Amino acid sequence: MTFPDTFITARLEAERLEPRHLSEIRRMHRDEAVMAHLGGVRTEKQTLAYFARNLKHWEDYGFGLWVVRERGGDDAIGRAVLRHVSIDGVDEVEVGYAFYAPFWGLGLATEVTAACLGLAREPLGFGTVVALTAPGNAASQHVLRKSGLSYEREISHDGMACALFRIRWALAEDRAAGVPEHAR
Repeated sequence: MTFPDTFITARLEAERLEPRHLSEIRRMHRDEAVMAHLGGVRTEKQTLAYFARNLKHWEDYGFGLWVVRERGGDDAIGRAVLRHVSIDGVDEVEVGYAFYAPFWGLGLATEVTAACLGLAREPLGFGTVVALTAPGNAASQHVLRKSGLSYEREISHDGMACALFRIRWALAEDRAAGVPEHAR
């Protein structure tokens, strides 16, 4: 299966994370507003580890983190992610996003989340996707609910308290096999 390195929405363009994006990830990780609900500003060592981990994810799985721009724009305004994450020892697929403050409240997080969920469902064929957010991040929780995810429970992830959200889809093979909706 070939997975797209880029995707376009009504207002956004997203491109696969590449080594040339390190300075942009550095800039995001130093931005207090961007990082306020993501564990705080990161050190250079943390940023390099994050960057390497996300580049490797693309190599291993063929999908991962995208740098996001406005359609036709040159400057990055955020990032979107669809990647594997371990939740309580279980391999899950996570959807996520982060935008610079001037781009908050414009519906862009909902737009990019919908695009990532669409990719998770088709062509990747995942039956469930999770999202993690800070328990007090009402704006992010609103985006997740608006995107079809439901609150599941609070967890500890990477030493931080998180609200875990999830969406489930009935996959064709589940329906064909007669798997009841509640068991999917």
